[in-house]
Formats: sequence, structure tokens, C-alpha cells
Amino acid sequence: MQLDKNDIPTRIAIDGAVARQQTGFGEPEGTFSAEYFSLATGVDMAPLLEGLEDDLCHAAHWGYVIDGEVVVTYGDGSTETCSSGAVFHWIAGHTVRVLRDAELILFSPQQEHGEVLDHIASKLAGV
Repeated sequence: MQLDKNDIPTRIAIDGAVARQQTGFGEPEGTFSAEYFSLATGVDMAPLLEGLEDDLCHAAHWGYVIDGEVVVTYGDGSTETCSSGAVFHWIAGHTVRVLRDAELILFSPQQEHGEVLDHIASKLAGV
């Protein structure tokens, strides 16, 4: 699920301030971490996720694409493209490929995504 900021319903609009709100945007539980990712064009997370359940990231994410473009592929084979200005909720069971240099802010369940990041770090270290 992803939205362009202009598609989020406006709740308040006054001189100098606009507040937009999309309700029902996922149901977070537990402790979350705040994350900032800088990803270059061509980065494909799929090889780094090999060895995890179904070779996919098993953490959900909520976030914002500051700049760039990424394509998310879910376990069922469906895809969605998230571009600059989009807020998103990626369900658990996905991988990400970067189409254009991207800067992303993510909020993720701390334990689940920590496990995924540990797995990726181990693969990068050749462990």
C-alpha cells in the first residue's frame, strides 16, 4: 500500500499549514525502529535476503520516499512502484529493487527488522 502525498485526504488547510491524514494505514504492534536508507540505482535486496523464510524480508515497514524510485515485490509475485513523495506500508514478505537512487525513511518492528538486517550483515561479511 502506498500513497502520493497529494492523494492523502486533507483534514486541515489554513494559510501556512496543511494537515493530511490517511486512516487505517496498517496496524503496528510492538517496539519500532526509525530507519533512513540511501540506496543506489540497481541495488537489489533479493540476493541478500536468500536464506530467510521464503527468501523475503519478514518485517513490515511504514515509511516515506524522500527521493528516488523503488519497486517492491511481494511473496505472491505482485509488485508496486514507490516514487518520490509516496508514503507506504509494505507488508511482511517482500523484497526491494532500486530503479532510481533513493532516500527512504522507514519505521519497522525493531525485532523483526533487526533480524533481517543481521542476516544481511552476515551475508555481506561472508559468514
